[in-house]
Amino acid sequence: MTIKIEQTNSQHLIFCEAIIEEMELSAKVRGTGIAKRSTEYLSKKIIDGNGIIALTEENEWAGFCYIETWSHEKFVANSGLIVAPKFRKHGLARKIKKAIFSLSQSKFPNAKIFGLTTGLAVMKINSELGYEPVTYSELTQDENFWNGCKSCINYEILIAKEKKNCLCTAMLYEPKIALIPNQENHEKSSFSI
Repeated sequence: MTIKIEQTNSQHLIFCEAIIEEMELSAKVRGTGIAKRSTEYLSKKIIDGNGIIALTEENEWAGFCYIETWSHEKFVANSGLIVAPKFRKHGLARKIKKAIFSLSQSKFPNAKIFGLTTGLAVMKINSELGYEPVTYSELTQDENFWNGCKSCINYEILIAKEKKNCLCTAMLYEPKIALIPNQENHEKSSFSI
């Protein structure tokens, strides 16, 4: 089976509800927190080309991730990485994460790229891309970012710890001016599973 990975556009809006539903179901199965995304929020990401989607030849969605900017584009978060259950264990998450990382670098070359995760697999992928674990104080202090955590089951922990830490691991990639890693084409690529 061939899976194509491409930057989102308005044609991908048909997958919005299924992506949101899978994000919530997967978080429940793992017993982890996740910031809930609204249809309007995710639709805007898709339309603005601030997402990467993986699709089968039959036009079935297989995976997704999106970009959000904070602090006047000084920070970029790669968020909402999800792979549909039947497409897991084939390296698709890694390919999507590399594509969204490349898209982030091309759209916001001077931004620090960060993420919060409880998943070991995502931590490993982030490390491969050059992210390093950091304290929450090194992330954006934009209140709107932290408001996104309100729907997470661990939000009370975050507030009790005065937004200094939580159950998520914060990871940060700082752009290197002279040494930019080889970037994959984020427009379209495909691979077989």
